Amino acid sequence: MNTRKPRQQTAEGDIDPGRRHKARHFALQAVYEWQLSGNEPGEIVTSFIAEQPMQSADHDYFRELVMGVTARAGVLDAAFSPYLSRPLADLDQVDKAILRIGAYELTEHPEVPFRVVINEAIMLAKAFAGQDSHKFVNGVLDKLVRARDGGLGQ
Repeated sequence: MNTRKPRQQTAEGDIDPGRRHKARHFALQAVYEWQLSGNEPGEIVTSFIAEQPMQSADHDYFRELVMGVTARAGVLDAAFSPYLSRPLADLDQVDKAILRIGAYELTEHPEVPFRVVINEAIMLAKAFAGQDSHKFVNGVLDKLVRARDGGLGQ
């Protein structure tokens, strides 16, 4: 199922990185809510757009991240699980949400440079996760990229 939507663009036709950054910020919170509550992802998206200060976020990208990650969670988990230092079930829920979003972007958005995806994931971990989570997230996503690209990166 393709959950991709056209992306919001600036007047110049380029994707606005600031709006995408905000979309990832809110997507992390929405995916985290889904993981804990099991609520319908579409309802979570609607609620976030209505109730959160998302004026400066790319709503389409937010929606795609949440719907795509929740629809493909098992596939995403299988992609990064080999690079975890502990069982998936023992993973902190915030770390799991960040890794799912990062893995989704790495697999579904080849137009986004992998360094951008990893850097955004690190920033989310620094803002929302435990003290050294950013190092853990960086290591897992870096290994995923290397495996995907045959050890070469992009």
